Amino acid sequence: MTNVTNITNITKMTNLTTMTDDQAMSVLQSNGRSFYFASRLLTPTHRARAARLYAFCRFVDDIADETADQGQAAAELDEIKAAIRAGHSHEPCVTNMLSLMQEASIPQEPVMALIDGVRSDVRLVSIRSEAELVRYAYQVAGTVGLMMSMLLDVHDRDAWPFAIDLGIAMQLTNIARDVGEDAQKGRIYLPSTWIGEVNVGDVGSPDDATAATLRQGTQRVLTLAEDYYKSGLSGVGYLPGSARYGIVVAAMVYREIGQVIAEMDYQTWGARAVVPHARKLMCASKALTGHAIHNFANSGGVIHDGRLHEHLQDCFGADTAALA
Repeated sequence: MTNVTNITNITKMTNLTTMTDDQAMSVLQSNGRSFYFASRLLTPTHRARAARLYAFCRFVDDIADETADQGQAAAELDEIKAAIRAGHSHEPCVTNMLSLMQEASIPQEPVMALIDGVRSDVRLVSIRSEAELVRYAYQVAGTVGLMMSMLLDVHDRDAWPFAIDLGIAMQLTNIARDVGEDAQKGRIYLPSTWIGEVNVGDVGSPDDATAATLRQGTQRVLTLAEDYYKSGLSGVGYLPGSARYGIVVAAMVYREIGQVIAEMDYQTWGARAVVPHARKLMCASKALTGHAIHNFANSGGVIHDGRLHEHLQDCFGADTAALA
């Protein structure tokens, strides 16, 4: 796994002040195989930008996950926020992100929200409610969907809620897939209002009652993800034609993880749900030749369902007009 230390060492050894496109692509290829698979359908410029964004997200995420001292992790993330505000950093990954923000006209708000969401992981033990779950998914992934739309040269603000929804959907899929891995880090993202007060130490080898509860919670989070996938994909028409195929393939490959989890009877604490390469190719074929592009390519102007953002009233880019 390419972690934060490896990324930083690469740039230091080559005396660079920022990460190169090849290094960013290496991070994407090593850590985001589904996204790397779909990124090959983007233009070279958009693909390089997507890799640079992914590298920054990986960088901040690894700080929360791999720094043993919680106080140090929080302080490092606060330093990154300060550097983003100042528009200057000596850290290559942050310099790379500042350059990308300028190049793609990405404002500070989604970047700050992303870091805040990752920072909450430093001391997170559990999520209490669906509202907390959706807000967390917005912070760590809805913001990424929003920034992706900007680096794909989407300038219509009406597109933002759909981009956010696709990011939220993918994060909810992550949560369903990583129940066991997250528990090993001391975290439970399935809301306690859904599953009750499950002891994080019991997740790895749950008794029958706890296993049934975890399966129900995992199934419920995937059902919720479907609402956000449908919304996110309905906004594909806002994307430039050159980007639609890559984004639809990425969404459908990631969505397929949920199907794999269902085939595992929603038990993701003992084994990781993986979409094999041949199955990814099938998803891509379906996306490129089937209903996805046909249904969504001309969907610009579709009305967003503001109810999906009822818990995001103060979040940048969210659709809250219908809820006022």
